[in-house]
Amino acid sequence: MAEIVMPRLSDTMEEGTILSWLVADGEQVKRGQELVEIETDKANMTYESDQEGVLRTVAAEGDTLPVGAPIAHIGDGDDQAKPDSTTDVNDDEPALRPASVHPLEETTQRDVATDATSSTKVVEAEERQGGDRLRASPLARRIARENDVDLNTVSGSGPGGRIVKADVQGVGAGTAATAGAPPAAELPDVTTAKGETTTVDLTRTQQTIARRMAESKATIPHFALQTDVDMEECVALRTELKRIGQADAPTYNDMVVKASALALREKPRANSSYRDGKLQIHARVNVGVAVAAESDELTGGALIVPTVFDADTKSLGEIARETRALATKVRKGTITPPELGGSTFTVSNLGMFGVSSFTAIVNPPQAAILSVGALGQRAVVNEGEIVKRNTMTITLACDHRILYGADAARFLARVRELLETPAALTL
Repeated sequence: MAEIVMPRLSDTMEEGTILSWLVADGEQVKRGQELVEIETDKANMTYESDQEGVLRTVAAEGDTLPVGAPIAHIGDGDDQAKPDSTTDVNDDEPALRPASVHPLEETTQRDVATDATSSTKVVEAEERQGGDRLRASPLARRIARENDVDLNTVSGSGPGGRIVKADVQGVGAGTAATAGAPPAAELPDVTTAKGETTTVDLTRTQQTIARRMAESKATIPHFALQTDVDMEECVALRTELKRIGQADAPTYNDMVVKASALALREKPRANSSYRDGKLQIHARVNVGVAVAAESDELTGGALIVPTVFDADTKSLGEIARETRALATKVRKGTITPPELGGSTFTVSNLGMFGVSSFTAIVNPPQAAILSVGALGQRAVVNEGEIVKRNTMTITLACDHRILYGADAARFLARVRELLETPAALTL
């Protein structure tokens, strides 16, 4: 009987959480069949079996386990494998192959006994109707499990009838109100001067972001440079591209990504990493583009950073199409770890929220991150006269161990120059 362990899906992964088993315990598994959904610090991944046999799970849905810990076995059905003495589960177990091999990280261990009832409910919700597995996003499955909602009773409003977060929240709220129970995220009411307090658990991704950003600020000597960019020519270029019929004309952020990539190719020190007291200068220019994942006012979301690989060699149109596709995957929860790794520089844009400027935190081990503010018309002095121009503020936060002031200033000036004369971005 083959033992299946929690796979390491990235160089930073330490733990993974079982979101849902896609095959019931004791069922026959075929080679290549989807077996289990695992939550990582970067994405939710579906894994496939690389063997045939009877599935025996060791880990229950909701369990958080370290990399290398047994989660299941696959055998011929006659073998009997003893379950882990610390885990309240059934006999034997399975073998699987990652649909793609890469990353994950940190989260606290959940109590198996507490999850037993909800795990059963989710298994019931996963039962096939007419031979088809019920379609629901990983986030919707988790909310259903936490609120004891049977997904078979929920109508999906997503693409192709897929059940999404909002569908389950509506049902969960009604169920809680009927039962007189508090929302799953709440702890017992505490009467203080602050009023009623609601405690919300961070997701694995949020925990990882919190830890990595705290480490970044504590260990990286940050400094920031800021400049205003005259975007008149970029506005004219985008207007022309839309006029000639390019429905999906590149956004201003796509132009920033392309300008950054070209500047990184010319200024390779900005395209390097700091590791063990040495610089690693990278041959490829891979730009990470920060995207806000699905969120709500209470639990918030996460900032996911998919990668545009070899952005310096791609056309502006290619970058535009790729960033749109990646952003869609992030919001649907279908982004994969390989699409989230390998970036050598990051662009973060909050301009769509009306933010004029901000300073992002360097994403280690990268040398710098570029923050992009809102584009808008402002009064500026041009050739001795006050005129109205489309401008935008960009801020470069740097690791001073890699980039010194003059290096960073030259890089930022080159980005500005490319945006102010954007014909070079179209070549």
